[in-house]
Amino acid sequence: MPVVKARERRRSERRVINRMAKILSASGSLPRDCLVTDVSDGGVRLYVEGFEVPDDFVLLLSGDGLDGKERCYRVVWRLGYELGARFVRYVQRSDLAARG
Repeated sequence: MPVVKARERRRSERRVINRMAKILSASGSLPRDCLVTDVSDGGVRLYVEGFEVPDDFVLLLSGDGLDGKERCYRVVWRLGYELGARFVRYVQRSDLAARG
């Protein structure tokens, strides 16, 4: 019987990175640690333990801020300690500092 591959839905290539990052929520709580397991232009896959990730969040990944901007994401799936989120928009780093 032939092996059937699942259709790839990503529009951009996924890169495995396994780097620590911080999740910042709109509630103003302190940033929380997570592990970014892979990333693409359109989204990110995270491993998170010890807290519930909000549906919308900012991901603070060292060296990733572009011209004073950070990426906002929206969760699209959850499975145990892993989740996938799609890129929504950029937010100014100065706006984040004003919240805290």
